[in-house]
Amino acid sequence: MNTLQPGEAIPPFTTVDQDENIVRSTDMAGKKSIVFFYPKANTPGCTAEACNLRDHYNVLQDKGFQLFGVSADAPKKQKNFADKYELPFPLLADEDKSVINAFGVWGPKKFMGKEYDGIHRTTFLIDEKGRVEKVISKVKTKDHAAQILEDI
Repeated sequence: MNTLQPGEAIPPFTTVDQDENIVRSTDMAGKKSIVFFYPKANTPGCTAEACNLRDHYNVLQDKGFQLFGVSADAPKKQKNFADKYELPFPLLADEDKSVINAFGVWGPKKFMGKEYDGIHRTTFLIDEKGRVEKVISKVKTKDHAAQILEDI
């Protein structure tokens, strides 16, 4: 797993959000962005993380950030997740894992003694020029906004 590091440019990508709108890496140009990768919509940890970010969304926007969530779920599943929890930010449906792999967050994981490949819960703070400013790899799902805010 070769995760993007601070100072590196985000890779070019094109994918769709929960409403099947096309989203490109170029959409982030000129704005500070938070891109958070999560394993699976509607699971307890991912729900806690997304809802914590939702509850602090206005504060993050006031600091000049736009927010994008990314998982390998289909648009329909992302739409259900966004609607169910009233998430005000786009959820990118990266079914082919092209964005996930480009950011380097797909790799070996271990859970209850089993090893498997999956998405590592990781958040990237990206500057207006499309460069990674900070990588948060030890995400506190219930208090993730505070983690982000202490770094900006």
